[in-house]
Amino acid sequence: MTADLDRVNGDILPDVLEPGLHVVFCGTQAGAASARLGAYYAGPGNKFWPVLHEIGLVPERLRPEEFRTILRYGIGLTDVAKRSSGPDSALRGDHFDVAGFVERIAANRPRILAFNGKRAAQAALGIREGRLAYGPQAHRLADADIYILPSTSGAAAGFWSIEPWKQLAMAMTGIQSR
Repeated sequence: MTADLDRVNGDILPDVLEPGLHVVFCGTQAGAASARLGAYYAGPGNKFWPVLHEIGLVPERLRPEEFRTILRYGIGLTDVAKRSSGPDSALRGDHFDVAGFVERIAANRPRILAFNGKRAAQAALGIREGRLAYGPQAHRLADADIYILPSTSGAAAGFWSIEPWKQLAMAMTGIQSR
């Protein structure tokens, strides 16, 4: 689906999904810069693209506008709130389309579903904040293993740690060698 069609349908950013991906990264919603530029993780302080390269999931540092090329590495992208943008603090319950999100994940069946921040995981999994820890989770969603990662957003820099991201990369190494 093209970005233009997604915008007509109300989606801020297009899903980057296909069946059999190694991992799908799920954010809460597009940030203001991402919505303006039409690219995932485009904010100047967002660490997403540099971190993917630093932990070895992609061989080169990609730019936000190259987000569609991420599929070649077995990686997908989506958000739980597809039709809103801005800071997570502005989100309301009706912004989330959990049923649509679960349907998209079930249709594409990634091996790992990695939430970029706890807010996305809370919404998608229906779990209260106090009960979430970073790293692999005991439960699954649509047969995908679940990881919760510290948000790469510049606004969440106070909670940043690359260690859960490195843990995910180690799990990915085992998947990619199969």
